Order: sequence, then structure tokens, then C-alpha cells
Amino acid sequence: MAGILYIVPTPVGNLDDMTFRAVQVLKDVGLILAEDTRTTGILLHKYGIQGKLQSHHKFNEHQTVELIKERILQGLDVALVSDAGTPGISDPGFLLVRTCSAEGIEVVTLPGATACIPAIVSSGLPCDRFCFEGFLPVKKGRMTLLNALAAESRTMVFYESPYRLVKTLEQFAEHFGPERRCSVAREISKIHEEHRRGTLAEVAAWFREHEPKGEIVITVAGAPEKKASKDRQPDA
Repeated sequence: MAGILYIVPTPVGNLDDMTFRAVQVLKDVGLILAEDTRTTGILLHKYGIQGKLQSHHKFNEHQTVELIKERILQGLDVALVSDAGTPGISDPGFLLVRTCSAEGIEVVTLPGATACIPAIVSSGLPCDRFCFEGFLPVKKGRMTLLNALAAESRTMVFYESPYRLVKTLEQFAEHFGPERRCSVAREISKIHEEHRRGTLAEVAAWFREHEPKGEIVITVAGAPEKKASKDRQPDA
């Protein structure tokens, strides 16, 4: 009888954000796949989890995915974690989930931590409809995507490196307009958590003067929806 693949979210900052169910699953499975075994080892130690760790990241997942699939088919329960947040959301995970699903293996994804939701809820921008863009392409396709997003009416959520934050905000101002509202969330759930809100021009100016550090989530207001044109008299 085949085992189960568990997708287990881990805290994006504060280790106390682990759920009871996530801890129990990590205790019960026969193998834990970790993006970085050193980072996950700290988490496991905190919760007294004695589990077998194996490295599984974007640089080796294509070489290991078939072997992992076969071990699950032989009856091994496996948990996949990333360094922080939910695997598959800008982290390794999609390839393994797709491979196991295609083989008929049960995939159980636990609800839990992800940085984008607290960032958008705290932003003060509409969060009933939004689009998640993750990390923008660094070079190829970046400008094309920004041009396409200029007309996006939903609130947009992006992940970004602190080293590229100012450049990204400046490009957003260029493509979306400097007066477009935004929020930059930094170090969510950690001691130095910060939310900087304002226009793209204002927030870019702030971070030009205050070097950003840590994990970054950018939330940007969508483009104003075009107002319906007033009724016009038919042409004579």
C-alpha cells in the first residue's frame, strides 16, 4: 500500500507559528524532505522531532523526484518542507507534487504559514481580489511582465530580495505611476517586523535612505478600473 506525501508549511519567522498538526505529521513520517537541512534541523530540534532528513531543493529535485516517488509507492510516508512558508509557493515542491499526483499517490497539504497573506491583509489595500506574482524575472521577460501588469485592476503581491527592493519600487513607479499606493512588509512575524505604506514614490524614497534587510513582500494597489462612460446621445 502506497504511502502519503505531506506538504507541510513552516513558520516564515517566529518558530512558535508551527501548528500542532504540522508537528505531529513531522514526527510520524518516515522521511522529511528539506530545502536546507540545517534550517529545518533547527525547527525539528525546537519541537523534539527525531526525523530522517534528506535534502530536496531546486538544484537536485529533478534528479531525486523519481526515487522519492518510488519510496512512497513502496509505503513510505514523506513530508516536504521548505525553509519558510508553504512548499510550492516560490519554493521547491511543484515538481514532486505533480509527479506524485500523476502516479495516483495521495498528496495532503496542511494549511499554514505563508508570507503573502499577512502582508496583503496588513497593507490596507483591497484583499478581496488579488494576484500573486511571486518573484519577478530578474532579467528576461521582466519589462514585458511589468507592462502587462500596469493594467491589472486587482491588488498585486510580489516577493523581492532586499538588495533589489529599491530598483523594483522605482520600476513599479515608472510602469504603474509614482502615485500608485503600495506597502512593503519586512520580516513578517519576526522581532523587527515593519510595514512601510505610501505611494510608490514615497516608499522608494524611504528605502533609498534606509537600507532594507530581511524577507520582503511588496503589495501594490491595482490600476483604477475605468469608470463606465456616461450615457451619450446617439449621433445625429
